[in-house]
Amino acid sequence: MFNSMLLAAIQSTTPDTALWHWQGTPIIIGSCLLVLLIASRTIRYPQVGAKMPLPFPSLFNNISVGGFLAAMSFGHMIGVTAVIVLSNMQVLK
Repeated sequence: MFNSMLLAAIQSTTPDTALWHWQGTPIIIGSCLLVLLIASRTIRYPQVGAKMPLPFPSLFNNISVGGFLAAMSFGHMIGVTAVIVLSNMQVLK
């Protein structure tokens, strides 16, 4: 009896969270590509190390695998932050 009362109390205090929608996907992809374009031109030695086999090597400055992973990580951080902000502003529903 005590366990069911405790479970009911926990369920009633759980906040409603938004489910994932595909509306934020283009924002995250765009931010990742933007950061990749900026990072490939601002990293001091972008060609040091194994090269990332990207489809347009001249566009992405023939960036290394480490630089690519760093750019994608930072792009995801910026993109997810933008999606959360836009969701809180109710631009994305």
